Amino acid sequence: PTSYSFKFPQETEVPNPPLFTFQLLINSLSPFSCYYYNFFLSLSIYLTYMGSCNKPQQQQQQHVQGPIIIGAGPSGLAVAACLSEHKVPFVILERHNCIASLWQNKTYDRLKLHLPKQFCELPLKGFPHTFPKYPTKYQFISYMESYASHFNIHPIFNQTVESADFDKGSKVWVVKTQEVDYSSRWLVVATGENAEPVVPRIHGMELFNGDVAHTSVYKSGSEYRNKKVLVIGCGNSGMEVCLDLCRHNAKPKMVARNTVR
Repeated sequence: PTSYSFKFPQETEVPNPPLFTFQLLINSLSPFSCYYYNFFLSLSIYLTYMGSCNKPQQQQQQHVQGPIIIGAGPSGLAVAACLSEHKVPFVILERHNCIASLWQNKTYDRLKLHLPKQFCELPLKGFPHTFPKYPTKYQFISYMESYASHFNIHPIFNQTVESADFDKGSKVWVVKTQEVDYSSRWLVVATGENAEPVVPRIHGMELFNGDVAHTSVYKSGSEYRNKKVLVIGCGNSGMEVCLDLCRHNAKPKMVARNTVR
């Protein structure tokens, strides 16, 4: 009869404790023994594969000769353009998948610049002469995209910065994302002042049965046609949202904390 046995190596350094290497001693190549050989060979390959999948992947390290810029909005692009003009290398990290993500994803449709364009243009390259005095949201986005292209700015998208720490020993900034640890002597934080919405806590709001929306998710008054809408705040956004609601036949009312003068 065919005899077979399985033996674990007596003195073997196993890098991963859950993994084992099977040694099959086969005295004859009968179909029965070949079956077990193939079975345990496949099992060994499977365990090795699963072990490699469970290994913690080492974080990539990248040293940047110039500054690390966090944020690919107007401020981040402006800094990058000035550095590019002086041949200074840089890396620009953006957590979203596009430049000027706040303008592209969190603004209402009818938004225009609240100041004349000459006060809002970025350094080294102004707005096209064909743009009106108060460019629209879409014109401003196109300006940002052409600006980045003109100065050969290529942000690394989908890179959420988890931490930024200054190493006093090596005198460099260490910026950690999900995949890479970046290091540089210089760090520019250009994440914007309105990157995160601030929703006030209003007593009794949880009892309100209607919709409650922040202006960062408001797009158009067409969604509120013939509805009563209370707008809280009379800043630029509040005023413009009220106007947009009126033009779409909604019925807005505004609440202001202080007297409007």
